[in-house]
Order: sequence, then C-alpha cells, then structure tokens
Amino acid sequence: MRETLRVAAYAVCVRDGRLLLARWINGTGEPEWTLPGGGMEHGEHPGDTVLREVEEETGYHVEVTGLLGVDSFRRGVPRRFRRTADHHALRLFYEARITGGRLRDEVGGSTDMAAWHALEEVPGLTRVPMVDLGLRLLRERPVTGRLDEVRYPGG
Repeated sequence: MRETLRVAAYAVCVRDGRLLLARWINGTGEPEWTLPGGGMEHGEHPGDTVLREVEEETGYHVEVTGLLGVDSFRRGVPRRFRRTADHHALRLFYEARITGGRLRDEVGGSTDMAAWHALEEVPGLTRVPMVDLGLRLLRERPVTGRLDEVRYPGG
C-alpha cells in the first residue's frame, strides 16, 4: 500500500469574539468553513507556512502568538485504479493575530471566501471538524499540545 504524508499549518485567529474562517470546497463540491492554512512546501518551516497560507486565503498578514498543538491521524484514502493509500496527516495549530492587510477572498486557490464569524454562531456553520479541534486547543491549551481522545471519520 502506498504511504502518503501531508504536513499542514493552520491559524486560529479570534478578534472581538469572532473567528476568522475560509470557505473550502470539499471533494464533493460542497462548501465547508475551515481554519485558514494549508500544506507546507518542501523546505518551508511550518511557522512560515501558516503566515503564507493565511495571507493567500484571507488577505491578512498575521503574527503567530503561540503554538496551540499538533494533530496527527491516519486513514485510507482512495487513489487511482481502485487502490488505497495509507495517508498520514500532520497538522500544526497556531494562535495568530492580525497585523495588517485587508480581508479579501482567495482567487484561484483551494478556498473561495474568507469571513469573520461570531464564536457563538460557529456551531451552526457547515464546517470541517478541524474548526472545532482548533477552538478546543485554544480553550484547553494542553501542555503536551495533544488532545488524545480525538476521533476522525474513516480514520
């Protein structure tokens, strides 16, 4: 079985009781809100990844104010010719604050919209589970950076 690895970095950015999110179009064409961030490029530090990805997806320049945690999971991912890959996702979550730029939507990328959402409205949004994980890391701030009891669909 082919093994794949994706390392990604995401920002949890809360300002005035609102969370910054980007809207991602999932594999079935449905829009879901997600944390701004994404895959690390070869040779790139994850701290630089989150800065680049937030700017690309939202238009904002941010400053990392803390490392909230690391999430790691494996699952089978369908590939060509009815094969499955053993996919390992490693995700770093950073707390960040806006230092400049202007809110705008990404053009030609993996997201199509960026917006602030009131924290109390987030549970009602169509969102990826990573949003809740990021908010939980922000609230709990586990000393190890790890939430052991996280479960993933299909994983």
